[in-house]
Amino acid sequence: MDIIQSIKEKLNEIERTENVHIIMAVESGSRSWGFESPDSDYDVRFIYVRKTEDYLKLVPVRDVIEWQLDDVYDISGWDLKKALLLLSESNPTMHEWCKSPIVYKESQLAQPLRELTRECFLPKKLLYHYVSMAENNYRTHLTGEKVRLKKYFYALRPVLAAHWVVEDQSAPPMLFEDLVDAKLPPELLPIVQKLLKQKRQTSELGSGEHIPELDAYIHGEIEILKQLAAQQENRKNDWAKLDAFFQSAVLESGQ
Repeated sequence: MDIIQSIKEKLNEIERTENVHIIMAVESGSRSWGFESPDSDYDVRFIYVRKTEDYLKLVPVRDVIEWQLDDVYDISGWDLKKALLLLSESNPTMHEWCKSPIVYKESQLAQPLRELTRECFLPKKLLYHYVSMAENNYRTHLTGEKVRLKKYFYALRPVLAAHWVVEDQSAPPMLFEDLVDAKLPPELLPIVQKLLKQKRQTSELGSGEHIPELDAYIHGEIEILKQLAAQQENRKNDWAKLDAFFQSAVLESGQ
């Protein structure tokens, strides 16, 4: 049995065992970003809805299912209520799951959920998230004497994603190469393409010397993006549309 079929069978098993209905199950992490290593695990994330009666219990049912974590699989999911509460604040994970290019399972509620997620886009929230991610990765991994070369991706991706949020006023695509094509300065493209090819061919890029061009770009863009984040308008999402989706999903799938 191949890995994809195995994942689909595990998702079916989750539905049977946990008595839930999976709305969507996608890949999250390096495989969905398009820069996985040969030995990268499968980060499977799903959103599910329970039976109506489970939402009416005095003692709330746990809103997370953690199914499997080993060298091959990392499988976990969120209850729809938890997902929508996070979406009310334009949670970046929700935007990324709904834009994942790798979908393992989905129901007829998946597309309406994606549309709702687009409607709940709050640029300031996402921008601060990506700037913070870029800065943390830069400070933690790219300021020492030697650097783990793969960490350049984990700083570059949020920088490019933040530019997408500012310039396109929408959640960024998941695929790293889509962000590179749209937002990376052309003079940096050969460097990034070479690094990307190495990453896909080896289990670990290992440590090496700094890449000055990438260091300068990442550090400079973080400072620019901080200023742009502060200028973004504060917005709030409409609870009515979130409530309406939750109620219809429970009534439709939670019988």
